[in-house]
Amino acid sequence: MKILVCVKQVPDTTEIKIDPVTNTLIRAGVPSIVNPFDGYALEVAARIKDANPGTTIAVVSMGPEQAKEALKSCLAVGADKAYLVSDRAFGGSDTLATSYILTTAIKALEKKEGPFDIILCGKQAIDGDTAQVGPEIAEHLAYPQVTYAAEANVENGVIRVKRETEDGYEILEVQMPAVVTVTKTSFEPRYPTIKSKMAAGKAVIETLTSADLEIDLSRAGLKGSPTKVKKTFTPQVKKNGIRIQEDNNADAARKLVALLSDANLI
Repeated sequence: MKILVCVKQVPDTTEIKIDPVTNTLIRAGVPSIVNPFDGYALEVAARIKDANPGTTIAVVSMGPEQAKEALKSCLAVGADKAYLVSDRAFGGSDTLATSYILTTAIKALEKKEGPFDIILCGKQAIDGDTAQVGPEIAEHLAYPQVTYAAEANVENGVIRVKRETEDGYEILEVQMPAVVTVTKTSFEPRYPTIKSKMAAGKAVIETLTSADLEIDLSRAGLKGSPTKVKKTFTPQVKKNGIRIQEDNNADAARKLVALLSDANLI
């Protein structure tokens, strides 16, 4: 069985700040990490691999050269192979263009490695929160898909998924090949060992460019992106307020009612 996990290197959102003048992200000095939901997807893949000897896991990421560091961290915790999809022509791609590029990369990898039985993605990236790329890949490939998976395993040749919903969970079974997007699971991703980190650090990661893919560049980059970001900004925080301090609760309540009445709110 072959599993592919799509991952993205993202800025650590706990360190992100907004430039008050330009209203853009300040990326200088902000560390990059593997998108957390992609980390859960990789752990789901690793657990399927543990239960099914002979399974291999490949990871693929689209991004600049520095994204190889994210891929190496994936190699340290269960992935067997890693590929970077990178080309200047891909810069500025929105989710539709990104999913198209990744789909062409998946097809190129399948010609080389053989077909993937399962394609796993995080449910969304924390820097965009669109939750669109995984489902779009499924549509491009015409594969069945299950979103918001909290658990997934392979039983009797089908993928059995515990899917998170607003009302709880539902159990779904889907034929392979399929795309599954993973939410936060009840189990944490495994940690690398010193040995696995050293091996991953020495790994040579192959880069796929537009020349390696059967791709229509009019559907990639800014040209192929129908979504345009006009402006980003930080909402102003209003700190105006009134503190009511009276000798007892009854007087405080009367004061509050009087203030609300004067403001025509009641």
